[in-house]
Amino acid sequence: MPRLRQGLARTISPPHLKARRGALVACVGLMLTTLLTSCSPDPDPDPPSGHVYVTNQLDNTVSVIDARTNKVIATVPSGVAPEGIAVSLKNRNAYIADNGSARVSVLDTRTHKILTSVRVGKNPTGVDLSPDGKTLYVTNGGSNSLSVIDTRTHRVIATIPVGVSPVSVAVSHDGARAYVANSGSHSLSVIDTRTHRAVRSLPAGRFPIAVALSADGRSAYVANEVSAGITTLATQTGAITASVPVGEGPFDVALGPDAHTAYVAVLGPGRIAVIDTRNHRVSTTISVGQPGTDPFNLAVTPSRIYVTNQGSGNVSVIDPNAGKVIATVPVGNSPYGVAVKP
Repeated sequence: MPRLRQGLARTISPPHLKARRGALVACVGLMLTTLLTSCSPDPDPDPPSGHVYVTNQLDNTVSVIDARTNKVIATVPSGVAPEGIAVSLKNRNAYIADNGSARVSVLDTRTHKILTSVRVGKNPTGVDLSPDGKTLYVTNGGSNSLSVIDTRTHRVIATIPVGVSPVSVAVSHDGARAYVANSGSHSLSVIDTRTHRAVRSLPAGRFPIAVALSADGRSAYVANEVSAGITTLATQTGAITASVPVGEGPFDVALGPDAHTAYVAVLGPGRIAVIDTRNHRVSTTISVGQPGTDPFNLAVTPSRIYVTNQGSGNVSVIDPNAGKVIATVPVGNSPYGVAVKP
């Protein structure tokens, strides 16, 4: 099962904007309105909105962050040891894998209350939704299975055997396939979502812990925690097309909206590795703290990247265009999963 690590973090606060004497001198002689326009910092051209949801594994809670202010506005009790979380854009619910209670909690994102919970297999960890929001897929690490939940009835409609110790699941953009990272059998199970059957098993490197899919569904990106790299597979042939070293302990991978960038949470050094998917190389890294910060999971939006730091009990907010942390938000004990609802 995924590691639970603790550590200290270096908090990186957004820079304070100060008026500079030279800038004011340059504006002498202009009208006041022109002075203010010329000398003030540019506003954020794409300010974030909505809410960010973070599971706190050792608090048994979910923190709700206002994306505009980067402040926690609610803390919601969940099941035991909440881990993965997914937010539906089709309804008002978020779905939380409660690893310690073998359930999925359903959170109403308007009232910030748990509506119900659904019993699944042992040690649920990863969750993902179908594009239409009608189906939730849940990896059960202790049962070597994938639970399929109808989100309209909150009932399990299928239980699919997969590999050993499944951790993560990603559904293709057309909804036809789900890909399950099996950490114990070093494989990806390919699920036909129409028949609810595993139709293929693909080699995925050593200890695959997370999986993300390209927008066209032709490539899968797998974080291999033990081999310290990202394995890229062609989903149609199953062939490994690239292996990208990123450092000790890659734990999550997510693709950017431009399809040319992959972001990787790297546990050991406390950083995010940024991969150019066109040449399969690390183009830059972004520090979220000192070793022991332990960045665990990522949620990527067009204007922000949210990173749960399990060792330091906070969430890093990254501006992907600037390539730096612009805010650090304290949350609960051992934050694990993160999801964003615009």
